[in-house]
Amino acid sequence: MEIKFLDLQKINLQNQSEIETAILETFQSGWYLLGEKTKQFENNLSQYIGSKHIIGVANGLDALRLIIRGYLEIGIFKESDEIIVPANTYIASLLAITDNRLVPIMVEPNPENYNLDFDKIESAITPKTKAIMTVHLYGQIAYNTKLKEIANRYNLKIIEDNAQAIGAEYEGIKTGNLGDAAGFSFYPGKNLGALGDGGAVSTNDSKLAIAIRALANYGSLEKYKNTYKGLNSRLDEIQAAVLDVKLKYLDQDNERRRKVARRYISEITNSKVILPKEPKSEAEHVWHLFVIQTDYRDELQKFLAEKGIQTIIHYPIPPHQQECYTEYKDFHFPITEKLSQNVLSLPISQVMADDEIDFVIKTINSF
Repeated sequence: MEIKFLDLQKINLQNQSEIETAILETFQSGWYLLGEKTKQFENNLSQYIGSKHIIGVANGLDALRLIIRGYLEIGIFKESDEIIVPANTYIASLLAITDNRLVPIMVEPNPENYNLDFDKIESAITPKTKAIMTVHLYGQIAYNTKLKEIANRYNLKIIEDNAQAIGAEYEGIKTGNLGDAAGFSFYPGKNLGALGDGGAVSTNDSKLAIAIRALANYGSLEKYKNTYKGLNSRLDEIQAAVLDVKLKYLDQDNERRRKVARRYISEITNSKVILPKEPKSEAEHVWHLFVIQTDYRDELQKFLAEKGIQTIIHYPIPPHQQECYTEYKDFHFPITEKLSQNVLSLPISQVMADDEIDFVIKTINSF
């Protein structure tokens, strides 16, 4: 049996006729940027998330960059301010901070859930700290009342990197509406994926939303009048149309992912493998990735590949060890570094068949 890590073709073929209709309508409209399809998707996503404002942008990195840039323009942040961020996140979280000439303060994750360890945040706060960027890594919620209390006590903004967790909920509130602003990615492999790149910002702060919408469009809210030195970062009409179709099925797709995750958690019994934990009752993860830990990562990955099961490592090199961040080369984050050596992502998606799940479980248990 051959099991792809993620069968994107099969995922998109589920909604083929609706997607084809949406693309054809957009093509025939003659309007390909900043049109009705984008407005419709923004409105529908706003209702889904529960946030006042959604701004479609070009990709997930731009979404985070624009949030920070927006706060700079409205006077909440200034250059050289600090933002707390998990040390084990994907590099985009840090790039958004350093691109804006702010300073990322990396904090270790909790090894049990891979997310920012809220018990370590306060010791990292300085007079220059202005925000906490909480990353819902792998589709697991990185939020609780303790995080909110810390942010309130120190007057810090909570920026959600929601690239991997669209549809997740904490106490009935969707990720993307838990903090002050959130960045989304619609990269094709995400739980809500485009047929190319795409992203969005969500916020309930109208002043911030106005600034971000202008910044993403060359700094302009009115044609040929430029309030800011902006960017060109816009969600195109075709991607918006495709995303609007797929948004209707997001909850059922995420529920199928939960079922796959529950089976892995209850049925993988190999003692060489550390499994992620089921969320607490107040949280609903969406399992963008199902990430295990093992001291035998390379051997297990090779073993699974020989049996036809494709796996991926998220992420083999942490940001502070990347060549582009030589200023952090002497930093040491032992939990993050161990995770980078031990994590392995198993196949998980809304289109995995039961016999494929059976085969993955059986194969890992035989390792």
